[in-house]
Amino acid sequence: MHVLLAALLVTLFSGCATKDRDHVLLVSVPDQKMLLLERGIPVVTYRVSTSKFGAGAADGSYFTPLGVHEVAAKIGDGAPEGAVFKDRRPTGEVLRPNAPGRDPIVTRILWLRGTEPGNQNSFQRYIYIHGTPEERSIGKPASYGCIRMRSRDVVQLYEIVGRGARVEILSTPLPTTF
Repeated sequence: MHVLLAALLVTLFSGCATKDRDHVLLVSVPDQKMLLLERGIPVVTYRVSTSKFGAGAADGSYFTPLGVHEVAAKIGDGAPEGAVFKDRRPTGEVLRPNAPGRDPIVTRILWLRGTEPGNQNSFQRYIYIHGTPEERSIGKPASYGCIRMRSRDVVQLYEIVGRGARVEILSTPLPTTF
């Protein structure tokens, strides 16, 4: 068990792994949208939901942190759409979109690490890009700090971007020209 944990920690925190330098995610809090860029070229725009409490990085808050981040870890390889995660582990439960009741993290997790002095606590705050069963709330601020996506969208994103991909969470609208 200790060997498995050590291997996981090396994988999560290793600086030796090749970082994804081809992809950038721009997340606009006012637009509630995410733009995926590949080598500077717009590829796809997704509707998302950021925090219903606003933007910021205070410890213990439910704010979505602004600024530059990177994808520190990817969790959920091969899980079905709607697979429920608790403490970043699949529970075996699968929820359909807009299932009544709870609002857990589902499908995939892209765990973010802040790279600027104002957001370096993002990893410790468990700030993710993840799927939500509450798909009807996508496009409106609804999360508790994370960036929520539809399950089918987060599966697609997860397959495209790698660890180390740059994520910029903006307090401004998405750019319209490149």
